[in-house]
Amino acid sequence: MNLNEVHKRFSEDEQCLQYIAEMRWPDGVVRCPTCGNDKIVKVERSATSKNRRKWFYLCQESTCRQQFSPTSGTIFQDTHLPLIMWFQAIALVLNAKKGLSAMQLQRDLGIGGYKTAWYLYHRIREAMEEGTIPTLGGTVEIDETYVGGKMRGRGVKAAKAAKQVVMGAVERGGKLRLRHVANAQITTIRNFIDEHDSPDVERIMSDDNRAYPPALRPNLNDRHFTVNHITGEYVKRGTDITTNTIESVFSLFKRGIIGNFHQVSIQHLQRYLNEFSYRYNRRKEDPFTETVARLCGFSPLTYQSLISE
Repeated sequence: MNLNEVHKRFSEDEQCLQYIAEMRWPDGVVRCPTCGNDKIVKVERSATSKNRRKWFYLCQESTCRQQFSPTSGTIFQDTHLPLIMWFQAIALVLNAKKGLSAMQLQRDLGIGGYKTAWYLYHRIREAMEEGTIPTLGGTVEIDETYVGGKMRGRGVKAAKAAKQVVMGAVERGGKLRLRHVANAQITTIRNFIDEHDSPDVERIMSDDNRAYPPALRPNLNDRHFTVNHITGEYVKRGTDITTNTIESVFSLFKRGIIGNFHQVSIQHLQRYLNEFSYRYNRRKEDPFTETVARLCGFSPLTYQSLISE
């Protein structure tokens, strides 16, 4: 869904609120977020301020009697931004192939402060955590890359030590996995492969990094194919053996850092990786509805908890 479609469909906050209710209770049965009771009544009231909604739900359970709205207990709870702005921000983030900076989001939406835009963006990223996901099969390309490490006046050794390792695996024509890992040692690579690759994978393709053969399970070595980048080989002649797909993903991510984010903190690096893999895995579909539904399933993320991680 592009920005124009969002504007046409959600021109008022009430429409956004109704949409959130549909995403949260798709069967049409509203349940109390406190006790789970489905005996609920809708209470109308006169709105005396712009942040006061015209109605709320009231739980009829005698021991509960909780007042709540469709946003209660979700990541939208207690937001001071209009829901229309949330929906516009979701559309902007999902359609930005290389991501966009919080500063750009602030300018595009006319948000008052940078911190507000940054906080909004990270709450949307929270919905881009895949959770439990199927392992990759078929032909899988694996590679590692390094992020950061530019430290003026600290020397090459210090800069190299500061670089963060990102492991990536992509199934040809399928899904992508990106993970911020501690290092590129054999045990780390083996754990990454065991977590994300199916034991029945048909082929695993990588560069000629010497850590890969011992990192693979013994029964996978006969399905391991490599290309030698040192000699300038990127596709083995006469075959489809290459790591160009995963390298293209890394290139896209780094262009996002250089051109949009400029720098990424270590503590939030995995969130940025989640954002890129989330968009990649849904590149052939419109993930707007799924993203709003996911946001409804996440509990509130406070600013303090975000900056203290």
